Amino acid sequence: NDVTDPRIQAAMGAIARERFVPSARAALAYADVPVQIAPQRYLLDPRSFAKLLQLARIEPGDRVLDVACGTGYSSAVIAHLAKSVVALEQDADLVRLASQLLPAAGAANAIVTQGSLIEGFKGGAPYDAIFVNGAIETRPETLLAQLAEGGRLVTFMQTADHARAHIFTREQGHIGQRADFDATVPLLAGFRKSVGFVF
Repeated sequence: NDVTDPRIQAAMGAIARERFVPSARAALAYADVPVQIAPQRYLLDPRSFAKLLQLARIEPGDRVLDVACGTGYSSAVIAHLAKSVVALEQDADLVRLASQLLPAAGAANAIVTQGSLIEGFKGGAPYDAIFVNGAIETRPETLLAQLAEGGRLVTFMQTADHARAHIFTREQGHIGQRADFDATVPLLAGFRKSVGFVF
């Protein structure tokens, strides 16, 4: 799937995905499909996750915000690549799970915090990279404001017919963006376009 970064391959090889999905769905952990972990919440399929992670270009000294960390799988992998990870989740049950699973996976440099996904976590900003686990319909302005100079935000932008990976980069105070690969990933709650009045 064109994921050529050996650091990402090693990190994904070191973390057991099946530990981060409900036991009833453990057989799907490595399948190339999103796996439901809670109502309307999913673990990204391995291909989409790995390609988005490669797009983020996370370096060993980076501070990373992992948005919608779910059960903590993405944060556990990112913890292998970065200096520190703030794992942000708004669902209380998922926060509890991530708080248990991340230490068990050896991710001592990751901390779990509960809060609104779309608001990010200003207390840890600025971040060198922000990783958004799912598709969004609107430009994530609040998250982009939490990027450090040279920082990257990666996510999937959803249109009417498909989702495409995007990378946003802060350079000299300005935010640039470019599209990358296509993917089929679930929409994240809170990042949908507001529906106006229809007459």
